[in-house]
Amino acid sequence: MRNLIRTAALTFVPFLFCGCSSLSKLGLVPTEAEMILGLKDALTQGMFKSFDAFANPEGNALVRFALPGEAAKIEKALDDLGLGRIVDNVTGKFTRAIGSAVQASKPVFVNSIKKLTIKDAVNILVTDNPHAATDYFKRTNKDLLLAAFRPVVDSTVKAENADVDWDKITTVYNAIPFRKQPLEKDLTDFISGRAIDVMCLIMANEEEQIRSKYGFRKTDMERKVFAWAEAELKKKMAK
Repeated sequence: MRNLIRTAALTFVPFLFCGCSSLSKLGLVPTEAEMILGLKDALTQGMFKSFDAFANPEGNALVRFALPGEAAKIEKALDDLGLGRIVDNVTGKFTRAIGSAVQASKPVFVNSIKKLTIKDAVNILVTDNPHAATDYFKRTNKDLLLAAFRPVVDSTVKAENADVDWDKITTVYNAIPFRKQPLEKDLTDFISGRAIDVMCLIMANEEEQIRSKYGFRKTDMERKVFAWAEAELKKKMAK
């Protein structure tokens, strides 16, 4: 019996010190291709969560339209001028227009994720930044997304006639004397940028959950990649 235990121990001990190369052969360390697939799965998961949020704006103040600048002061000034109802109406129209634009832009966002490369995969995964993948995605894609998003926003705003109502509001508000900052007539860039920022915020929140909680990892690739990244980060932080 002692010989059997000794043999088993001698067999097991080298395995404990076999290093990453052997672990990689056993499939415990994700390949670069698997890392990028895991990252894409996580970003896609967060992206579709943001699509759902914009599709149901009533329960989420984050995705509802808010006036640019000091919104509360602007709303009060317009309400004092008897334009409160028009403001509420145009806010609802802009909110619906943003939601429609986001849904129409799904292919643009999904395709931008597909372009993610393996170059920075390890640095994106093994980091104490819980939003590293989303930050990378936003940094490398925002200009492209804005260019694709603007015409969709513009057409959906006009379809709601929100541009007509907004023109009335800006005309009255900008005529108020001593106003330091007039309201912009064209909100296409503002809405486009805000929609992308909010989408990325929702994606970042989902990424943080995926990184820290096993239950949020919906695919096998996410489970493998982020479990490895979590273990690697612990080792990195312990040094």
